[in-house]
Amino acid sequence: VGTGNGLDAISDGQVVTVSCAEGDTGFIYDGALPFERTTADLAQMPPAPLKIMMNVANPERAFDFAMLPNAGIGLARLEMIIASHIGVHPQALLEYDTQDAETKKKIDAKMSGYASPVDFYVDRLAEGIATITASVAPRPVIVRLSDFKSNEYANLIGGARYEPHEENPMIGFRGASRYVDPSFKDAFALECRAVRKVRDEMGLDNLWVMIPFVRTPGEGRAVIEVLAENGLRQGENDLKIIMMCEVPSNALLADEFLDIFDGFSIGSNDLTQLTLGLDRDSAIVAHLFDERDPAVKKLLSMAITAARAKGKYIGICGQGPSDHPDLAIWLMEQGIESVSLNPDTVVDTWLRLAKSKAAG
Repeated sequence: VGTGNGLDAISDGQVVTVSCAEGDTGFIYDGALPFERTTADLAQMPPAPLKIMMNVANPERAFDFAMLPNAGIGLARLEMIIASHIGVHPQALLEYDTQDAETKKKIDAKMSGYASPVDFYVDRLAEGIATITASVAPRPVIVRLSDFKSNEYANLIGGARYEPHEENPMIGFRGASRYVDPSFKDAFALECRAVRKVRDEMGLDNLWVMIPFVRTPGEGRAVIEVLAENGLRQGENDLKIIMMCEVPSNALLADEFLDIFDGFSIGSNDLTQLTLGLDRDSAIVAHLFDERDPAVKKLLSMAITAARAKGKYIGICGQGPSDHPDLAIWLMEQGIESVSLNPDTVVDTWLRLAKSKAAG
């Protein structure tokens, strides 16, 4: 199922290795590959020297991952819920009556059983968020609001009509700038309704809100205002609103951003790209991508120091600590409050950090 041309490419009787241990995408390898099995007694885990959280995008896996030792979910992405469980551009749902017949047909097939296009979007999004949030309650779950880039939004049903063509969408119309733009504010309001439903109607007030790609303090203040207009008021019902620290300006002006938000979660992937001026999706320069580069570590240290000085939350949810055990140890030594990891690296990183702390 879902293997594309797998049935044609694999011969009858051919020996293959099927791997589901490399993230959300499964892989099929030719032949019987050697593998190593490691076991850990989760009931006998040593005390963690800092909060170890998980990155979770798929609601269907959330309760499985919740069996791992964890201090909560440090990154719950909305993109997978929107792409897999909804599949339609929010503005196409808001303007359903103006869509052409073919687009309406596709939308109708998706929203069967829901009262309206808007209810479909809000309820499906709320269901996915609630599943992830409930899986580890009452531990905190940091929900990052949608961070699709324009080309990714365009791929949703009805999306091409609403999205600009950008040569470099990575640094284009995304994150905070999208939320406050008049062209997207009504669509963003649907996300806010879904979050309110999870917190206020379902009672899952362990949900924190995280804003991605905030370029300037002014943009940060504007987002806080838009959230409040949509019923998500900072501090009300203990609502925490934090931001991704993933643009160099976030670390350079950390004090100003932390006066606006309740903390930082470092996105080491984008922070590294933007600090080193490279595209990690380019095979030509990908080898230069390294979260441990001195320039990146300088910015990481600045963000951690500023947050600790203000008593604000400081964590990291990028790939760095999962990929580089030495970086995880360095972050611990810098005084970071939490690291949020891919679930398959939680146990190993937990044990490694505990051992490093014990060794002094």
